[in-house]
Amino acid sequence: MASLKIVAILQAYNEQRFIGGCLDHLAEQGISAYLIDNESSDDTVAIAERSLSRNLIGIESLARDGHFALRKQLARKEELAQSLDADWLIHLDADEFRVSSQPRSTLAEAIAEADEAGFNAVNFIEFVFMPTREAPDHEHPDFVETMRSYYPYIPRLPHRLNAWKRQDGPIELAAGGHLVRFPGLSMSPRSLYSRHYLFLSVAHAARKFGPERYAPEEVAHGWHRWRVQLNPAKIELHSEADLRGYVADHLLDASEPFTQMDQLVRIRPSRHRSPAWLRRAVRGGRSRTRRLRRAISG
Repeated sequence: MASLKIVAILQAYNEQRFIGGCLDHLAEQGISAYLIDNESSDDTVAIAERSLSRNLIGIESLARDGHFALRKQLARKEELAQSLDADWLIHLDADEFRVSSQPRSTLAEAIAEADEAGFNAVNFIEFVFMPTREAPDHEHPDFVETMRSYYPYIPRLPHRLNAWKRQDGPIELAAGGHLVRFPGLSMSPRSLYSRHYLFLSVAHAARKFGPERYAPEEVAHGWHRWRVQLNPAKIELHSEADLRGYVADHLLDASEPFTQMDQLVRIRPSRHRSPAWLRRAVRGGRSRTRRLRRAISG
């Protein structure tokens, strides 16, 4: 099987908790990486620079302009897809660990197998790893070892069609980057896997999500839906019994997946107290009903 040069294009903003582990994992999987840093104010870039002598082929800075602007990031990734020296490319976030769905196979080997079979795009099944009521906090370097409860999330198929063979012409990263598009696309029938560590604790979710984080024009367009509406104070963590336990990558269970994000990230409903006049009316109505029943029975 021919050796392929596969490059994952990452974008990151304040991902110091994830970026080192992500790059190390890609190296172990035979994948190179190119990082677009969105003007991080933490140690994201310093940590990433340690991989420049290993599998990180470059770092560039993309102006943030005060917001997470996905359109701008995807446009830059589409440009890089035409200029990077690569046989295959992957659109990737720092909190995702892409893996083969087969035992004893690296991600690079799985993509090479799809390439050899004549396919030029690969879909990934998403498995979302979550903190639980029993283990709510995983904000530490070993979160991969401790946060082992997950559930498959498949709102549609394909859902994460974002590894592709380099094309001579332009490609489009549609659906927020989840679906690559180009003429002559031929998707492999075998999906690979993605372990997605959405947030490590409720406090981490509070820092990571919220309406002020996203570009207003993208929010108005309907992007970032649940992330914008998320109130971390009302997140209701699942019990471990509600989820599945990680054993090995090839044993990840995709059966009976969640199809809506609110099944994964549950929010406690607001408890609005009724106005005083309504509560008095209800009590009065109940009192009259009791008097009427006593009169009838008497």
